[in-house]
Amino acid sequence: MRSIMVFNSKGGSGKSTISINLASYFASQGKKVVIADFDPQSSSLEWLENRSSGGNLITGIDASKGNFRAPRNADYIIYDTPAAILAKNITHYLRRAQSVIIPVLPSPIDIRAATPFIQNVLANGRVIRKECRVALIANRCRENTNIYQQLNIYLKKVRKAPFLSVLRESQNYNKASEKGQGIFELPPYLVSRDLDQWEPIIKWLRSKRSQPAN
Repeated sequence: MRSIMVFNSKGGSGKSTISINLASYFASQGKKVVIADFDPQSSSLEWLENRSSGGNLITGIDASKGNFRAPRNADYIIYDTPAAILAKNITHYLRRAQSVIIPVLPSPIDIRAATPFIQNVLANGRVIRKECRVALIANRCRENTNIYQQLNIYLKKVRKAPFLSVLRESQNYNKASEKGQGIFELPPYLVSRDLDQWEPIIKWLRSKRSQPAN
């Protein structure tokens, strides 16, 4: 089973949006997907309740209540993690994941909050031993703004984790979410720009570079 975690201790960084769109993408490819939602707010599970198209390919698990077991026949499991994760608990989450995506928003507060978190993740033994791989994305960006440029420069300077893509701030995500869908399930002519931005993320997740060394 392929395991992917969307990880950031800062609330409001778009973890659930990234998680549900990953789940909808793999489901659109005919894969059986599990969303394990660690966040007590259960945003991913609420999205799944609104889902009708291809709903049988995605299973939701409330991981916030403790131990759980994913269906053995699942092809992918997507972990949507909560906010306020303490440094001492990072290993607890990372031990579940083969691939980790850290979304960062273009704001001074988010950049400052992301810095120690990213450092702690990259210093974790599992990451150092390449038992899980980490990548970064810029999320909800408005191009041609000063803070976008600052975030772009900041993420490119982070060592030991590739900066995959910039996802723009787009109402397409809200429109899809309201229907229990992801942008991959909307008419392509409406979301072509968004799909282009997702292409490097999907390419990385499908590559060996995103998977454990052993």
